[in-house]
Amino acid sequence: MRTVEEHQAVVAGLLGLLPVEHVAVPAAAGRVLGADLPALVALPGFDNSAMDGYAARWAEVGAASEAAPVRLPVAADIPAGRTDVPALAPGTVHRIMTGAPLPAGADVVVPVERTDGATDVVTITSSPAAGTHLRHAGEDIAAGAVALPAGTALGPTQLGLAAAVGHATLPVRRRPRVLVLSTGSELVAPGEPLAPGQIYESNSVLLAGAVADAGGEARTLHFVPDDVDTFLRTVRAELVGADLLITSGGVSAGAYEVVKDAFGALGTVEFGKVAMQPGGPQGAGTVDGVPVVTLPGNPVSSFVSFEVFVRPALRRALGHASPDRLRTSARLTEGLRSPAGKRQFLRGLFDGGVVTQVGGPGSHLVAHLARANCLVVVPEAVTELPAGTEVDVVLIEGALQ
Repeated sequence: MRTVEEHQAVVAGLLGLLPVEHVAVPAAAGRVLGADLPALVALPGFDNSAMDGYAARWAEVGAASEAAPVRLPVAADIPAGRTDVPALAPGTVHRIMTGAPLPAGADVVVPVERTDGATDVVTITSSPAAGTHLRHAGEDIAAGAVALPAGTALGPTQLGLAAAVGHATLPVRRRPRVLVLSTGSELVAPGEPLAPGQIYESNSVLLAGAVADAGGEARTLHFVPDDVDTFLRTVRAELVGADLLITSGGVSAGAYEVVKDAFGALGTVEFGKVAMQPGGPQGAGTVDGVPVVTLPGNPVSSFVSFEVFVRPALRRALGHASPDRLRTSARLTEGLRSPAGKRQFLRGLFDGGVVTQVGGPGSHLVAHLARANCLVVVPEAVTELPAGTEVDVVLIEGALQ
């Protein structure tokens, strides 16, 4: 029986770094940088004003007060975007807007609130210290510096920075193309009538959503017959262009395990058990050179297995600097039991430093899974934990990510 870490290493070894492609900045949302991104320009690109007010020489306005105001002529108007800014002549001020270029010779901006706001001769009743309300060129980032390192996940603020430093396109890792196959002769498409013994097929929807959440592009393959030859022929025809095949079901020790029977005969996919619950039966390898990860068919087992083995491998292939989910510790609101020798992943609801188990350990309890926002991790050597015990928590849907 493999440990969780041993099987994680096997799955991670199936997927290498995905190639880099260039996409327009707006289209790069949610993608991962495939190379360091240099700043093509400095930020700010020039000395500018941080306030609406008057650019001045502090030596001429620093002593201004209500009792002894300073009155100076306004020699120029400098709105944001002006490119022909004249130097500040001694004995004058320039009316200036936030973000506008600072005129040469100015060493302070007096906010308009400290003046009468005049446009010809302004009366200044107080002044901030020299150097106040100025933004200096390059104080945020220098030209040529790394604005965003490789492995950065691109959200709104990162995309804004990329555009601000001059990039129209970005080098990002290509999304992994993942084929998702859910097996079982008992499965029926949602909306169709159910005969006795049949259930609605949901694993492909669950896993395709999990693939998309991890950054991949999922394509689902439905209702492949449970005949080994037909199964192999159908799957092989669909593998063209795929980076990964994920299957659910058909990997246990019983009869009619079509995934295990079909792929096992090829000799390129290894099946076995992992010391965890849920999700003990696992398989990994290749089919026609395409990486394959076979997950158990119970919905909770399938989801937990994806979270533990597939998601980090996909995010590592995407180049994420931090491919794993965020983890934290929390206090149990109630005691729990766990089987000896297996790492338990229990559904939980994390809130304010405490965690409550959601439902029992059964791997069929999909409604309870949908209510959970974390997985409570119980080590292999632990069989019982009383209420109040600090446990390791993996934050998933609905929690910080």
